[in-house]
Amino acid sequence: MAQSDKTLPISAIDSCMAILSIIRLMNFQCGKHALVLDRPHIMGIVNVTPDSFSDGGRYARVDLALAHALQLIADGADILDVGGESTRPGAEPVSLEEELNRVIPLISALAKVVNVPISIDTYKPEVMRQAIAAGAAMVNDVQALRMPGALEVVANSDVGVCLMHMQGEPKTMQIAPHYHDVVAEVQQFLSERLNAVTAAGVAMDRIVLDPGFGFGKSRAHNIALLKNLTPLTQLGAPLLVGLSRKSILAAMTGDEAAQRLPASIAAAVISVMKGAKILRVHDVKATAEAFKVWAAIQ
Repeated sequence: MAQSDKTLPISAIDSCMAILSIIRLMNFQCGKHALVLDRPHIMGIVNVTPDSFSDGGRYARVDLALAHALQLIADGADILDVGGESTRPGAEPVSLEEELNRVIPLISALAKVVNVPISIDTYKPEVMRQAIAAGAAMVNDVQALRMPGALEVVANSDVGVCLMHMQGEPKTMQIAPHYHDVVAEVQQFLSERLNAVTAAGVAMDRIVLDPGFGFGKSRAHNIALLKNLTPLTQLGAPLLVGLSRKSILAAMTGDEAAQRLPASIAAAVISVMKGAKILRVHDVKATAEAFKVWAAIQ
């Protein structure tokens, strides 16, 4: 009896490859951590700065920041994002030494007690390098690894990275930002940085992209991006969105930062509905509960 031909037809092979490609893109590799992005993931914000727009100074001490971080995990955070330099509009840069003094002791302490990826929110290559050595598994860079040496630090490690779009710099970025087509220009920038970073040897499954809400964008620009997030999800890397308590929400509601929880939740759920995979938030418990409601109807 002739042996049956078990070779798959070309159409079936193509379908299998497409499915494998989708599965591969749903993974985000951060050092030893492999996040399967088949549900919305929450990045909890841990600011160790005196001047952040929302919670500046509340967690400036290591013990307070550590307790806050542990509570965020208990509330449902999948990633912790540690920042030692405010990037709010108008913020003044801090020295390398000061930023290191703020973030390295906390990352070292966290790495000993948590089992979720620790992200370092910085654009400085030396902060990235020391944070990775201390236990960080991800770099969250508002400059998208454009500072000299930043790309090399990430490429020579196994950490994940978030590449963000920003027009200008924090001190001046909100002074009359201008675009011909904000969605197309953000998409083009992220595509170019994605190509540059992968060309340097960083695997696609180590990269997420952030359109940079509030970073060199007016109210109209932010709204246009939120309405048109879906095209950005087609660049080949998962999308991270940070809208929590931002002034774009105040422009809609008139609320102060501490009163923007309802608007932040609405923005997070809208972002997820439009394809975002990771949400960077202050209010982890409330966001996690909102996502449970969203997941129940899917």
